[in-house]
Amino acid sequence: MPKKPVIASYVSDFLKADMLHVYRQVTGLQALEPWVFTHKRENDARFPFPKKRLVVLPKPKLRWWRRWVHKNIKKAPWHLYTWEVRHALLELERAEAKLLHIYFGHTAIHFLPLIKACPHPVVVSFHGADAGVDVNKPNHLAPLREVFATADLIQARSQSLADDLIKLGCPAEKVRVQRTSIPLEEWTFTPREIPADGAWRLFQSCRLIAKKGLDLTLDAFAAVHREFPKATLTIAGDGPLKEELQAQAARLGVAEAVKFAGFLDQADLRREVATSHFFLHPSRTTGDGNREGVPNAMLEAMASGATVVATKHGGIPEAIESGESGWLVDENDSAGLSAGLLALIKDPQRSHAMALQARARVEAMFDRTANIKVLEDCYRELMEGGGR
Repeated sequence: MPKKPVIASYVSDFLKADMLHVYRQVTGLQALEPWVFTHKRENDARFPFPKKRLVVLPKPKLRWWRRWVHKNIKKAPWHLYTWEVRHALLELERAEAKLLHIYFGHTAIHFLPLIKACPHPVVVSFHGADAGVDVNKPNHLAPLREVFATADLIQARSQSLADDLIKLGCPAEKVRVQRTSIPLEEWTFTPREIPADGAWRLFQSCRLIAKKGLDLTLDAFAAVHREFPKATLTIAGDGPLKEELQAQAARLGVAEAVKFAGFLDQADLRREVATSHFFLHPSRTTGDGNREGVPNAMLEAMASGATVVATKHGGIPEAIESGESGWLVDENDSAGLSAGLLALIKDPQRSHAMALQARARVEAMFDRTANIKVLEDCYRELMEGGGR
């Protein structure tokens, strides 16, 4: 049997707990053989990967000095040293890699010397924050545009994100939308039963950071709790805002009805989502430009039968047609979020109809098998293009 062509994917930390979407894409390849290049191996039990196909690249002993000099003196992003580039190229040759895929855009800036030296096609994928944070700084935008010019293909998680990259100077012909996707076979659609005692279950799963709008979720839940005292909210995930959010729940008088569950493994997450009536995800663009592509957790909730209430942010409207497959409000519209949620609670037939449409929407646009096929076709097109 002929050897499958090798695709090398670089992720600086393989993998952080909230990067399941990257793991699914890298390991989902069927006709091609995935290798992983990284500088740090993390969460190997959560994200297993064959050691013989995982390359941990060495770090400079004085990497802290490089970062300090570039931040405080050169006022520009650091780049790989020449010896690091040579080492990476040797490892790519040893792996017989035919293409290099770099996750994410802000990492690619530091890898410009490798992108330029690589003899094989290079793909750089953008997922949200990497197309927003620091882009107004000339010393960041200039190397970002160099990434656009040097890489063979730029991938974006949503059309909204692709449009943003084009506005930043990426040639439109280089941009492809590669949608995030989920394994639908793991997310069974289950119609939700109306709780006779008003014990509605609300859920949100994400990193506890500002762009996820968790403060808005708590405000909306407090409004629901006033009308339905047996309602509960579960927040799965962890992050720097945990204590602040716990304090907010206490101020709102709903601390006993809010559970901070931490990061859940996939089995526990599926059980939690399956028993939730509503999934909230009121994302916002933060002051530093951080934004979403299409939230993976939201797609899982849509596939499972939970009704989603979210915001008109990033790629979310590409997944949800407001009023049809979920309910969307403007960013930072706490009152609108509360009103929409309460309206759907009081109209369960409409909520159920939205859930059915949401499942169909995910099946049509975000199925993992279909999107992996799109990705592999993209890789093959580049590899068969005759090199760089």
